[in-house]
Amino acid sequence: MQLYVGRPEDTTGREEREVRVYNYLDNLGISYFRTDHERADTMEACLEIDKVLEAMVCKNLFLCNRQKTQFYLLMMPGDKPFKTKELSSQIGSARLSFAPEEAMLTYLDIKPGAVSVMGLMNDTENKIHLLIDEDVLKDEYIGCHPCVCTSSMKIKTEDIVNRFLPATGHEVVTVRLKGE
Repeated sequence: MQLYVGRPEDTTGREEREVRVYNYLDNLGISYFRTDHERADTMEACLEIDKVLEAMVCKNLFLCNRQKTQFYLLMMPGDKPFKTKELSSQIGSARLSFAPEEAMLTYLDIKPGAVSVMGLMNDTENKIHLLIDEDVLKDEYIGCHPCVCTSSMKIKTEDIVNRFLPATGHEVVTVRLKGE
């Protein structure tokens, strides 16, 4: 793996959803680094990607309430365990579970394994509530996928919060996950 600055010179063979991410970021004037890799199915593979990026790629969970009427994208450190009860009480939702794949495709245009904050650019009706663990916001960079699981990128946290999210019309709800 190699670290690159910005978009690939040649986007031939790349998925349209990935290229749209690069176009969106470039149009906003947001700089980013990226690396290409095989699908990361293990923690060991994820750690190798983190080393190349020199940033931790966030764990991104796409969640919904029992009725499947409220959808949430949770960004949290990869080494913290997720406890539904802990998060539910903070956001006032009685029961959370993983959202169905169809909703992920419909709202974020992302397939399982590639869930990312970048998918919010596709949620033009703002159906998704963004939840970010406070520890993610402390890092200089956020690591994420460009809507595909064969590339990863790092972007300054301040650029995501102050430029990318306002452009998508999404606001951050900061949560505190204990990770114990």
